[in-house]
Amino acid sequence: MVNKNVAFPNLKTSRLHLRQITENDLENIFAGLSHPEVIRYYGVSYSSLDATWEQLEWYAELERTHTGIWWAITLKGANDFCGAIGFNNLSREHQKAELGFWLLPNFWGKGFVQESMQVIMEYAFNDLRLHRVEAFVETENKSSQKALLKQGFQQEGILRDSEIKDGRFISVAVFSKLSDKNEDG
Repeated sequence: MVNKNVAFPNLKTSRLHLRQITENDLENIFAGLSHPEVIRYYGVSYSSLDATWEQLEWYAELERTHTGIWWAITLKGANDFCGAIGFNNLSREHQKAELGFWLLPNFWGKGFVQESMQVIMEYAFNDLRLHRVEAFVETENKSSQKALLKQGFQQEGILRDSEIKDGRFISVAVFSKLSDKNEDG
């Protein structure tokens, strides 16, 4: 899907610049994925800067294998790092991918997830030519569920007690959004 001969697809909104995640983002990724409120409903967390390299390697591997693409969300102009958003489990065969996102707490409540999601969903359907984007959200994570619904995602169901987190079973809500284009484009 992402052609290795093509430059990384930087995306812009009125307030944000979505760019490739680089090694220079390590401290910001650690700040987010070690923060108790960010990782409360997130499947990944790190306890050290060194361990966070694993996450940067994962982002790079998605690009290298064409199985996903994640962007750093930054403020346009100021270049302040706000969080990350992107796709993984990208399947060419089935024309679908899984959406994920997180923000540092000082950027919550400003509409940045909505703004970022809008532009990457356009990229998913127009450039990647996906038919379906899905998201799996812990049932207790009402904020992310609300963000998905605002973008036109529909809840398909709940996978009850489908994962173990912190020694207890959790349920996950399944959301999806389909392209409004037919299969022929």
